[in-house]
Amino acid sequence: MNKYTKPSVEHSALLTIDTQNDFTLDNAPFLITGTKEIIPNMVQLVDCYRTRGQLIIHIVRLYLADGSNAELCRKERIESGTKIVEPGTKGSELVDALKPDKSVRLDAEKLLSGNFQQIGEYEYIMYKPRWGAFYKTRLEAFLTEHNINTLVFTGCNFPNCPRTSIYEASERDFRIVLVKDAMSNLSTQDEGEMGDIGVEIATSQDLQRIWAVV
Repeated sequence: MNKYTKPSVEHSALLTIDTQNDFTLDNAPFLITGTKEIIPNMVQLVDCYRTRGQLIIHIVRLYLADGSNAELCRKERIESGTKIVEPGTKGSELVDALKPDKSVRLDAEKLLSGNFQQIGEYEYIMYKPRWGAFYKTRLEAFLTEHNINTLVFTGCNFPNCPRTSIYEASERDFRIVLVKDAMSNLSTQDEGEMGDIGVEIATSQDLQRIWAVV
């Protein structure tokens, strides 16, 4: 870490990635192992950001029933009738524990059109059409509008969407924190790889100690 990569708590946003029922609930058809276990740590971070009045963005994936918006490796599977985070289904929803209110539901029409769904004073949901959160989305502009230079990453299945999103954030010169106990399927080798590109590796407790003195 150096003066260019050092995170700025005051100018940070918390990102949760793909923490949806189809990937986390017991007996879910597309359960990502290890995700359910890190949700309590994610909740602690979300609560801290809400208390501090800082930006939270829940990034989600939605697959249309005809597979038309699916990446190539999943398109045929969905065309054949497999349902994964299909708009309007319980499986597509954020896990209840991350919501400011359990009655919150995804507005699929708004999200699929590229707009941000506001669910709290400083809290939003955003749809991404591919692995990376910046690909064909308004995320970079949205963060700039909110004077954000640091991104705190949490969520589901590091090797896919979180990893891609972190590289995209690095390409755009954001300072980056990866919360290792709030990210599923992160290995020691992955931590080393992230450190090599200037990502700060922290725990949820590390961040809460920092917030206590800021």
